[in-house]
Amino acid sequence: MIQPGYSRLPTPDSRLQTPDSRLQTPDFLMRLDLFLKASRLCPRRTVAQKLCDAGLVSVGHKVVKPAHAIKPGDEITISRRDRVTTVRVKTVPEGRQTSRKEASALFELVRDEILECQ
Repeated sequence: MIQPGYSRLPTPDSRLQTPDSRLQTPDFLMRLDLFLKASRLCPRRTVAQKLCDAGLVSVGHKVVKPAHAIKPGDEITISRRDRVTTVRVKTVPEGRQTSRKEASALFELVRDEILECQ
């Protein structure tokens, strides 16, 4: 059974690889809303979905929907009330649940800009 939010089952070649090397392959994709939750950039998946639906999340300078497939190397920009955060995806987790330590290793911070309110 394919888990919701994940790409098709791994190919026979990818089963021979170690789990860490499978994370680096572009075949392993994850939904944007699941990635934002797993990486702890958003506290809940519903919050990530609402941000995407409001047009506040973009991947590669393009506003995307919550179901957009994320792969390593993508740049995600999240706009909030007083802050704009840009991160680059390093790896995509294999499962939905990640520890705090694993979550911080999923992305690298490119820019975190605090906006001034006037």
